[in-house]
Amino acid sequence: MRRHDVDEAERLSSNAFRSPQVAPRPNGQPEPAYRPEPAGRDEPAAASWRRRLEHLLVHDAGGCWVAEDETGMVGFASSLRRETWWGLSGFFVRGDRQGMGVGHRLLEAALTHSQGAVRGLICSTSDPRAVRRYRAAGFTLHPAMLAYGTVDRSLLPVVDHVREGSASDLDLCDSLDRRTRGAGHGVDHPLILHEHRLVLVDDTTGSGYCYLNRSGGPYLLAASNMRTAQRLFWESLAHTNPDVAVQVRYLSAEQEWAVDVALAARLEIHNQGYLAYRFMKPAAPYVPSVHLM
Repeated sequence: MRRHDVDEAERLSSNAFRSPQVAPRPNGQPEPAYRPEPAGRDEPAAASWRRRLEHLLVHDAGGCWVAEDETGMVGFASSLRRETWWGLSGFFVRGDRQGMGVGHRLLEAALTHSQGAVRGLICSTSDPRAVRRYRAAGFTLHPAMLAYGTVDRSLLPVVDHVREGSASDLDLCDSLDRRTRGAGHGVDHPLILHEHRLVLVDDTTGSGYCYLNRSGGPYLLAASNMRTAQRLFWESLAHTNPDVAVQVRYLSAEQEWAVDVALAARLEIHNQGYLAYRFMKPAAPYVPSVHLM
């Protein structure tokens, strides 16, 4: 991949992520509140996506690959290596080229960037073709959940000892990353801090950090214990808009502390995708970033 590929990669991924309509429920069952609609990214979200890929091209050029034919780009894969950890950030094949081996070759190319890494993580969609490739590459599949809904402000508890974070806290964040997922985010932290508000807990009961999604909820969360993680999760929900639904993706069975908070906040729990781990136990207490894991 080269810098001039970034715009086309963004357009390809935006089209690939247009959500399908949810099938009607049988036997007159009530419809769930969660019903994704086909939609591309707005320009602010697209600009943020491009900045992340440009960041990976600077720090992980060997992990970013494109596939092309006479019509242009038909797929790409972007990945990152941090310390002894590897993650797949993006993996897309154009719809009319799926099932032709393009995805297999792209993933093989991206995995060359993982040589020497002793841990790996992929936030996978439910696409059965992608899931097959990840399992064939040695990843263990953990079914994931999505928490969705609007937060009733009357249910929010008072959360003490949470403070605003800054660049001076990034060493603490890296130490919590190593404790929970086995490697720091390193150069990714300044990028995330530029785009997301950071809150922290660091007292005698434990330490943790949480970057907040623009719509509220955690974008990335790591903590030294479950109680601290729950405090940060509640704090992230306190920053949601009561008129806008929040989505917290990639919660697994190992993150029951997060599921309990979501249920207490009256959010719906849905099955969605997988957390695919290689050579590591599930990160906990932790909520991964979809883009930078």
